[in-house]
Amino acid sequence: MKTNHMREMIQAGKPMIGTRIESTWAVITEIVGNTGKFDYVEFVGEYGPFAQVDLENIARAAELFGMGSMIKLDFTNRFYVAQKALAAGFQAIMFTDHRTAEEVRESIWYMTPDTPEDGGRMGFPNRRWIGYQPGNPQMKYAQMVRDAVKVFMIEKKVAMDNIEEICAVPGVDIVQFGPSDYSMSRGWNSSEHFDEFKAAEREMIKVALKHGVRPRCEINSPDDAKYYIDLGVIDFCLGDELRSHANYWGRQGAALREIVDQL
Repeated sequence: MKTNHMREMIQAGKPMIGTRIESTWAVITEIVGNTGKFDYVEFVGEYGPFAQVDLENIARAAELFGMGSMIKLDFTNRFYVAQKALAAGFQAIMFTDHRTAEEVRESIWYMTPDTPEDGGRMGFPNRRWIGYQPGNPQMKYAQMVRDAVKVFMIEKKVAMDNIEEICAVPGVDIVQFGPSDYSMSRGWNSSEHFDEFKAAEREMIKVALKHGVRPRCEINSPDDAKYYIDLGVIDFCLGDELRSHANYWGRQGAALREIVDQL
């Protein structure tokens, strides 16, 4: 793999399926790829520790199976980690906690090549990139930077207040609603305001589609997809590594504990 698989799918208007992992162990990425069912793997870097070498290993493992790769970043050090992730071979960057269109523009600027044509802030890091391509001509590097997929979480009340302006920013490829952070920013417990945050999510989807931005939705079961498909969604993230472990250990552990407690 030498090109951005996710960008190619977006340009072709194809739906995409991803899944979330927290492990830096590249074998986990290979397990996902070996299923042949996922277009990309999302490494949730916001939720756990990782080193720079881990980014290369995850991207490399995804490439073995023709998959794309996305990383979810913290807000504070997003520029540094985003540039390191791109140079390591990641194809998409998910930004979190943005509130305004100006913050979104700034993040995109840092992921835009520093050429007279583009006027961005990202220079010429001679790293592996997708499929190990060091030493490429500068303009080919610039195109790889342009091709990086930019994803933004919409997870603050202020972000929803500004959703029209955010979705109108050039370079926004995908948006995703975050109910937990959104609820916290409203002073809510999400379990007590389900209808309200679902209404906000529907509004985000409607506005995104109006602006030609692809809404992505996280689901825990394929049965959950129809609700979103009826709203126009074609991008899904199915499941989460930690949640899968927790659910399995919780259910199966309880069942076995009940058996052995009777011995």
